[in-house]
Amino acid sequence: MPSEDPSVREALFRLFELLAAEAPPERFEEVIRTALPDPADTESAALLDRARGLALDIHSLFARRHQREAGLAALVDTARELTLPYELDVLLKVITRRARLLLNLDMSWISFHDPAEDCSYVRAADGHASAITVGFRIPGTGGLGNRSGSQSIPFWSPDYLDDDGFPHSGAIDDVVRAEGLRALMSVPLHDGDHVFGALYVADRKVRHFAPDEITQMSSLGDLVSVAIKKARLLAQARDEISELELDSSRAMDFFSAARHLRETQSRLIDLVLRGRDLHELTAAAAGALDGALLVRDVAGRDLAATGAVTALDEDALLKTVLDAHTERAPIRSAEGLWCCPAAAGDEILATLVFEPREAATDITAQLLRIVAQAVAVQLQVQRSAAAAEGHMRDQLFHELLSSSRYTPDQLAERARRLAVDLTEPHVAVVARPEGGAQGKAVVWASSYAYRLSGLKTTDGGCIVLLLPGTDPGAAARAVSSELSSVLGHPVTAGAAGPITSAVTIVQTYQEARRCLDALTALGGDGATASPQELGFLGMLLSEQPDTVAFIAFTIGPVLDYDTQQCTELVRTLEAYFAAGSSPTRAAESLHVHPNTVSRRLERITDLLGTGWQEPVRALEVQLALRLHRARHTLRKGGAPPHAEAPAT
Repeated sequence: MPSEDPSVREALFRLFELLAAEAPPERFEEVIRTALPDPADTESAALLDRARGLALDIHSLFARRHQREAGLAALVDTARELTLPYELDVLLKVITRRARLLLNLDMSWISFHDPAEDCSYVRAADGHASAITVGFRIPGTGGLGNRSGSQSIPFWSPDYLDDDGFPHSGAIDDVVRAEGLRALMSVPLHDGDHVFGALYVADRKVRHFAPDEITQMSSLGDLVSVAIKKARLLAQARDEISELELDSSRAMDFFSAARHLRETQSRLIDLVLRGRDLHELTAAAAGALDGALLVRDVAGRDLAATGAVTALDEDALLKTVLDAHTERAPIRSAEGLWCCPAAAGDEILATLVFEPREAATDITAQLLRIVAQAVAVQLQVQRSAAAAEGHMRDQLFHELLSSSRYTPDQLAERARRLAVDLTEPHVAVVARPEGGAQGKAVVWASSYAYRLSGLKTTDGGCIVLLLPGTDPGAAARAVSSELSSVLGHPVTAGAAGPITSAVTIVQTYQEARRCLDALTALGGDGATASPQELGFLGMLLSEQPDTVAFIAFTIGPVLDYDTQQCTELVRTLEAYFAAGSSPTRAAESLHVHPNTVSRRLERITDLLGTGWQEPVRALEVQLALRLHRARHTLRKGGAPPHAEAPAT
């Protein structure tokens, strides 16, 4: 029996030993050759050939098992690597590299489907040459990827360009040809029943994929689908965490800003309640705002300021102020200035102009609102205090101008309590608006009197003011100018004074009233005058004419010059007017040369001014000369003044 041949049995056992040692197939052939010394023994040769075939089959089985084990190990390693928290783009690069190495292929790439454009686009690629790159658009019809996606199973081709078992796409064929690819496999990527992409692997030589390789790629596709879903969820979670962190940061900033706003409001209101003035309130507000702050009233006058506003352009600022008043909100101008109204209800009390040192923040407008509220409260408090004090001042002035049960000393004491010192010089002004709202004029008068520490009342449509000062004419002009600007109509004003006692207030008021009546009689609506400025008319209108003051006001400089220089300018004036303003005839009456008279007249012009010879001034000069001579005649017992030394 051939099986009993010792050499055959030895060869069979040797084949078993080679299988156990996992020897290469070439060793099997060597065993068979050495075991058949007699070629004629065909039965033993057939037996050994059959044993060799079985050994090769067993060896191939072992090789496939080793390959499967290696593939599973690589798949496990890939699965382990895919569990790491990659960002999506990094994860896709890892997947394409692992997919290419898993089956020792030349190239791999991943595409995602874009439903909006009915195509897919490459998100990652590994081993590519030039054609299939990130962003490459894959048409929605034709090709392995669309075939595997529609059937939701892996699909492969050993030689893609020569395979007619599926519809082709010209664009896909072009890139496959450009890359030099032959064998291709596409594995669908899915999320549940939804296919969102495909994993491709390719080789540049013809290759028939074994079932184990297809199974491995299918398993890899499942792992990749889960990993991509996890990466997307992780990215979404990261975005949500970032958004939450941002929201948390915003909330912290909001609470910090709210706390800052609350503390600022509390500090500013506390300053108001403690009776601090507007300047101190503005300084504290500017510190909180970090910039220069200017507070203006509705007329555009500065009420308080901290530092200079460098970018102040009045024309551009006016437009911004009007916009802020219209919107009742802070408005930022093109120059970077902020304007905010300080209002009480529907009434705007003031305007805040703010120039930040640095770029304005989100809470600048809110801070400005808080500061504006504090300023409005401060102004309202001042207005209320001024209204109460103004009522007491009005009542005091009314009693000063009428018969009162109080003595002058008692009235003076009450005035001192209201910061009005009647022992200091005061002037009386009676102003009559020639149009405009009477109520507006009264409000202005209250503010004006309070501002100058004076008193005010009304009488028959006229504003009556008692103001500190010694020049009634200047006071009348100031009142007329400012009140005319407020009303938009002319204001006629008469003034008198000064006075230094409560006893003479009524008399001074009446003189100011007569000056106003004189202006009306003379057609001087919108003009101002005092008894001194009206000349002899003022003296005649006065209840107690002050001739000494009239003489001093009219020719006082000439009298003083005669006294100091022992000249005869007064006598020359009398002769000049007596001669009909003829220097020659005056020289004859004075028995001097005409040149002497001319030089004296030039000196008089230097002393009295160039207009003393005009008709009105000349009349007042002549009247003053006559009064001066009459006073000296009465005082000296009839001696003419020019017969003695010049009078004082």
